[in-house]
Amino acid sequence: MSSLLESSSSIVEEINIFSTSDLFLRQRLKLVEELWEAVLRAECGQELVDLLKQLRTMCSPEGQLTDITQTPITAVIEQLELNESIRAARAFALYFQLINIVEQHYEQRDQQLTRRANYCDIDSKPANNHGESSTNPSIGHHLVERSWMDSENTSEKGGTFHWLFPHLKELNVPPQQIQRLLDQLDIRLVFTAHPTEIVRHTIRRKQRRIVNILRRLDRAEEAFRGMGLSNSWEAQSAIEQLTEEIRLWWRTDELHQFKPSVLDEVDYALHYFDEVLFEVLPQLSQRLQQSLKSSFPWLRPPKNTFCRFGSWVGGDRDGNPFVTPEVTWKTACYQRNMVLKKYLESIRDLTEILSASLHWSNVSQDLLDSLERDRVQMPEIYDELAIRYRHEPYRLKLAYIEKRLQNTRDRNNRLANPDQRQQLLYREEENIYHSGEEFWQELELIKRNLEETGLNCLELNNLLIQAEMFGFNLTQLDFRQDSSRHADAIEEIAEYLNILPKPYTQLSEAEKTQWLIQELKTRRPLIPTGMQFKKPENSETVETLQMLRYLQQEFGLEICQTYIISMTNYVSDVLEVLLLAKEAGLYDPATSTTTIRIVPLFETVDDLKRAPEVMEDLFKLPLYRASLAGGYDQLQPSETPSQGAVKSLNLPALQPTNLQEIMVGYSDSNKDSGFLSSNWEIHKAQKALQNMAQRYGVDLRLFHGRGGSVGRGGGPAYAAILAQPSSTINGRIKITEQGEVLASKYSLGDLALYNLETVSTAVIQASLLGSGFDDINPWNEIMEDLAERARKAYRGLIYEQPDFLDFFLSVTPIPEISQLQISSRPARRKSGKADLSSLRAIPWVFSWTQSRFLLPAWYGVGTALQSFVDEEPEENLKLLRYFYLKWPFFKMVVSKVEMTLSKVDLQIAHHYVRELSKAEDKERFERVFEEISQEYHRTRDVILNITNHQRLLDSDLSLQRSVQLRNGTIVPLGFLQVALLKRLRQYSNQAQSGVIHFRYSKEELLRGAMLTINGIAAGMRNTG
Repeated sequence: MSSLLESSSSIVEEINIFSTSDLFLRQRLKLVEELWEAVLRAECGQELVDLLKQLRTMCSPEGQLTDITQTPITAVIEQLELNESIRAARAFALYFQLINIVEQHYEQRDQQLTRRANYCDIDSKPANNHGESSTNPSIGHHLVERSWMDSENTSEKGGTFHWLFPHLKELNVPPQQIQRLLDQLDIRLVFTAHPTEIVRHTIRRKQRRIVNILRRLDRAEEAFRGMGLSNSWEAQSAIEQLTEEIRLWWRTDELHQFKPSVLDEVDYALHYFDEVLFEVLPQLSQRLQQSLKSSFPWLRPPKNTFCRFGSWVGGDRDGNPFVTPEVTWKTACYQRNMVLKKYLESIRDLTEILSASLHWSNVSQDLLDSLERDRVQMPEIYDELAIRYRHEPYRLKLAYIEKRLQNTRDRNNRLANPDQRQQLLYREEENIYHSGEEFWQELELIKRNLEETGLNCLELNNLLIQAEMFGFNLTQLDFRQDSSRHADAIEEIAEYLNILPKPYTQLSEAEKTQWLIQELKTRRPLIPTGMQFKKPENSETVETLQMLRYLQQEFGLEICQTYIISMTNYVSDVLEVLLLAKEAGLYDPATSTTTIRIVPLFETVDDLKRAPEVMEDLFKLPLYRASLAGGYDQLQPSETPSQGAVKSLNLPALQPTNLQEIMVGYSDSNKDSGFLSSNWEIHKAQKALQNMAQRYGVDLRLFHGRGGSVGRGGGPAYAAILAQPSSTINGRIKITEQGEVLASKYSLGDLALYNLETVSTAVIQASLLGSGFDDINPWNEIMEDLAERARKAYRGLIYEQPDFLDFFLSVTPIPEISQLQISSRPARRKSGKADLSSLRAIPWVFSWTQSRFLLPAWYGVGTALQSFVDEEPEENLKLLRYFYLKWPFFKMVVSKVEMTLSKVDLQIAHHYVRELSKAEDKERFERVFEEISQEYHRTRDVILNITNHQRLLDSDLSLQRSVQLRNGTIVPLGFLQVALLKRLRQYSNQAQSGVIHFRYSKEELLRGAMLTINGIAAGMRNTG
């Protein structure tokens, strides 16, 4: 809409947001806004367009109202009919979705242009041969200093393989160190089971269609400009199609029509594999190999599977009663079906491509022998196609492969049906693939034959990489359950058997550990056959481990190896799972081998502090160390218990052996102690865990439970990885991805490839070039002090302010968010009273984002930093500025706070307080708001002082532009939301009294409120 862009032009020009390179983006934004306005005018009339202009012009272009009490916007909005409010909310929501698409598309375009420029720049540099002859066994302090001195210059170019390897060569990093790192490179990105995805699947597909139209428009305009023309029919056709797409979108319901099931969530998450990642991941491997070869041609590239995806969707049952063993089984079948479908498409394409004839090309005896075996095993295929492919051996071989894939798919479809499953599981079937490895071997046979005759097929090479990466499972499923569920199940079993002097949960930690170790050493089953559990949830806990074993038997160990324990507090929490695994046949007490990795999740600040002690106590146990190492025979003789001849289950050892995965949670630690304290405790815990694991000779893989928002550990992944303690990465990392993060990173192929490359580059860079600043004790002592100050300030408001909980429940849309149809999981962990301890982190953050406080991501930081500066104003400010320049951890913290503060709007937040507070609460809620307001201004001022910025985000003009583009238009949506929430809550109050005087139903009002929530989430580009 041209008026929106023009209304913000003054502020845009004032802070010079649009550089020359951004003019193209600005032109596209203007075009899309004009089309949006034209569609609204055609669909709803000029009245709606005028209303949107009126609402927008009543607000500051920056989104901040100088005096909210004097603006007429409140009166205008409260006079609107419900259908007018809904149309306005939908229009603004559509606007945000459209500009998000445009920005994302042109971000992808700019990344391609920047990559080409960087290639030219790097390729033009003179070769540096020092790296080839370096024999320095370690990277010296001078190299680290040089690397971080160059950080300002390389930040624009960093994040790509083509930049990284020449940079390592220039810094004389020993090739031996690079090789060791590449050999163990292991990056895992995990789609989580509690998506904050508020956009419907249908809308995502429309977004992708619009991106494709924009690409067509780009190509058309570039073509006619190249010919010196001013316009073309191709460009006009693209614009007309774009208009129709926007019109159809306007007529589509944005809200979910039903609460999604777990299998719906599986579909939401895995469509990124179907649409993007299946094709992109092979390119990532190829890109790394090409870049490595140009700088270090003698080094071996990492295995193709160095970057893999996992999923919690269908496996994470923590707090979600709908994730049952049956749902998990169907999820595995769904995943296999999807990857088989992709393979079948690729085989059909290869059949078209590999047309080589025996008349003109030779084949090896291996292939001919294989075709003969296929003829014997599948004579029907031979009879059908032998004449057609008589002289085309590759096509005939591919026909056999296609038939085996179809048979495998058909069997998989029957496995998803409980009625047919049992007879299929134990019946040997012919002419199917039992594993992805068998499929890969057949493709490799074709490749060898092609190469021996001087042929190369890129499509076949890609399929081989895909078969290696995805196998027949697509992605690995992680299981997760709360620690209390395992204790409850064991308590009921022990009570049934009457084998403990008192209930299990009443034992001390030492007593629990002693008894669990005793039970883990015996081969006697603990659970009697046919035992009927009193509590269904205890039965399900046991059945979950049994289902894990069935999955491994059918799909292979690769389908699920990780079992995460939420809220891990003690050693017994881990041993309980190991004992239940033993009962399911996943742990062999005779050899202490296991086919699952038990991953403790340390979430709260107290748990993070206790984590090193818990893990050390586990590592001291021979049976636990043996389970990591691959059995007792892998330990030193002094650690191995004496045993006679015992019968073993012959469980295979997980690879790699001697690896302990530990998960650290950002969400609950942040809710518990605030942003600064949470990040510092996680930082410290990582270092302590790494040091402790090293003492016991255990390799460590840290699993970062990051959410989409800053308040849950979100933010740019590249900077976040570089800010980790370098000694904790060592080429291995695991990170959660969820909600709108999936859409922003993986909706478009080139954007997905860029994000995967930046993560991979950051892992290599942090492992080889990590700074030593994390180990400077005086700096750590200062951070410890700052974290404690921030924690005290945060908890002083959140947990000690007596009116805060009522304030939160009243002035944010938390009651309405709990009714959003965006997740199968309940908003609270347990039913009961509404308190902060049971509220999940996602709705907690989502609510503060909607009301423009964004409080979890910054509150307490200002008090900590400013009180420190006040003690020695000149010296301490100078020190914090030095931290910001030199210490990646501190810079990451400050940058995230700065970004969050740029999205805060205290004027509209205050409007929520004024309008949604009951009359009897206004005075006490105003006091709470004043505390928040003072801390906001304190935080903003000290952040600007440390960064030496005039405005927030002065160091990231593209992000500053993006935030400013949205802020002004989000304000009217905030006013609309408040008005609708008021009506909805008034309706609820009247309903309780039994007398309702309302023109609209509760469902109509709730729908209106939901639409504003949808729109603000799109505008903020963030939910939880």
